[in-house]
Amino acid sequence: MAEYQTLTNLGPIEIQQYQQNRFPCFFIDLIEEAVPGKSARGYKNFTYNEWFFPAHFEDEPNVPGFVQIETMAQVFLMTFLTIPENKGKKAAAVTSKAQFKKKIVPGDKLEIKAELYSYSRGLARGKSVGYLNGEVTCSVELTVAIPDIMNSFIPKAD
Repeated sequence: MAEYQTLTNLGPIEIQQYQQNRFPCFFIDLIEEAVPGKSARGYKNFTYNEWFFPAHFEDEPNVPGFVQIETMAQVFLMTFLTIPENKGKKAAAVTSKAQFKKKIVPGDKLEIKAELYSYSRGLARGKSVGYLNGEVTCSVELTVAIPDIMNSFIPKAD
């Protein structure tokens, strides 16, 4: 795989140039570092005014598992959507296997480290791990596809 320039300190506007996620399902506050084709590191600051806290749960607000998975997946996307030819392409989840070890509550800052294990023909495999104060709180193993690229490898009928 070719070597690409490392990207640093990408805010929400810059991140959205690489991936298709938008409000209310855009969760990343900062990509501190993205090494295209290898890894990414980012953050999500969870504040009490997040749209999901009143429903999950009023007397004990915490971050729903699907939000944790999606947040980690969005950092993972930056491992391969930062490859220049993939910039801005739509991605689709194929598989995910998540583990949750600690509750995330309003005021927590989730640090996420993502690693790309393999990428070929529009199919990416890897893992994201979420940390609170240096302690693992959640993780997810992912397989994600870029349909436009994968479709280009489908044999055409004559």
